Amino acid sequence: MRLDTYGWLVLLEIALAVPTLLSLVFIPAPYGRHERKGWGPTLPARIGWIVMESPAVWWFVLVYFQGARALEPVPLVFLAMWQLHYVYRSFVFPFLLRAGGRRMPLMVPVMAILFNLLNNYVNARWISAFGAYPTAWLSSWQFLLGTALFLGGFALNVTSDRTLRHLRAPGETGYKIPRGGAFELVTAPNYLGEILEWTGWAIATWSPAGLAFAIYTFANLAPRALSHHRWYRERFPDYPADRKAIVPFLL
Repeated sequence: MRLDTYGWLVLLEIALAVPTLLSLVFIPAPYGRHERKGWGPTLPARIGWIVMESPAVWWFVLVYFQGARALEPVPLVFLAMWQLHYVYRSFVFPFLLRAGGRRMPLMVPVMAILFNLLNNYVNARWISAFGAYPTAWLSSWQFLLGTALFLGGFALNVTSDRTLRHLRAPGETGYKIPRGGAFELVTAPNYLGEILEWTGWAIATWSPAGLAFAIYTFANLAPRALSHHRWYRERFPDYPADRKAIVPFLL
């Protein structure tokens, strides 16, 4: 694929952020606490997570190893960073999830797969073919700052997931107000963690593909955090008044 065609694919991903943001502002994604009927065929939530996230593991690898720079040190570090997140999200998180009998509309993983095919292609292709990363890049300010943000965001994402899983004792149902840690500042620190991760990825790779992913991640997760925030406030009169949705002290 020529670089000019590649550039259009990156622009396509950035463009997709606009309808994604606008649609999610008005229509919460129909799974989890916003699960509701009328969205077509469904499948078990655990299977849905595996199906929609796993292409970010295997498809990324397939595209990555087509690049001429795939075995160079810096691209291999980026490959490890990407896989750290998506192996967790695809094959660890779904089995830790207390899904019970929850289901999600089939259209959710279908749309996620289509996005993942695009996003994984442009990011894997950049770091293994179009990007130039000498070994000295590992000591650049972009790599050091970006990697710190990525790992910090990943840790925030994982620990927030754990807090949510342990809100209910075995056998309990229903929702509770999350407490402790970053939950004292925002309603959705798990989403904040992902935004930090992919902002860090954009800085560490210093790439148009990374920038496109960071923009899309915010467009996808910020309105979901606002929906969660609104949902908690409507159902819990004692929900902390000073807690923000996604950005501490601001949003």
